[in-house]
Amino acid sequence: MKTEQLIRALAADGGKAGVPLGQRLAAALAVGLAASAVLFAWMLGPRPDFASVLVSDARFGLKFLVALTLATAAAGLVLRLVRPGAASGLWWVAMLAAPMLLLLGIAYELAAMPAATWLPRLIGRNAVVCLTSIPLLAAPILAAMLFILRDGAPLRPALAGAAAGLAAGGLGAALYAAHCTDDSPLFVAAWYGVAIAAVAAAGALAGARWLRW
Repeated sequence: MKTEQLIRALAADGGKAGVPLGQRLAAALAVGLAASAVLFAWMLGPRPDFASVLVSDARFGLKFLVALTLATAAAGLVLRLVRPGAASGLWWVAMLAAPMLLLLGIAYELAAMPAATWLPRLIGRNAVVCLTSIPLLAAPILAAMLFILRDGAPLRPALAGAAAGLAAGGLGAALYAAHCTDDSPLFVAAWYGVAIAAVAAAGALAGARWLRW
């Protein structure tokens, strides 16, 4: 069989037992997210003023919006990357939505707050907790995704793993955001960004090894 024919056959493969890969990936995300939610409840729990701050402070809601937007776009992208020949251009564009939302939040905060407060808001109070919690919360989600994605056939397995890491990191960040009392977009860009990037790097390393075909 020629390489082009093999790629077309893999791209058309619906997955094991006739269940499409997309459906099995969605199920894996649900299982991984449930495990991460249990881990979140055991480790952290929501902040005491969760309900009130969700209504009163748009910056708190922005954390969830950015994280979930990233997770959605990355999940859509990874599903294309593990299917040879599947178009992924629109999902690459969608990946820009989360950073653009965060940049808008940062611009508003810089314009509204005195310059003397910028550095304290950037540093925050929970950087170490953020850097450890997001990868831990993302780990079950990433593991579940990689388990299913082994049935795909990515032409660039490391890139597919990195996209899976971004999806898992976004969901882990959304969970952690419910606990975090640092709501500044500056803090989110710095520390959430580093934590999610670490998950993406782990996904790239795992993908390079386990998603090869």
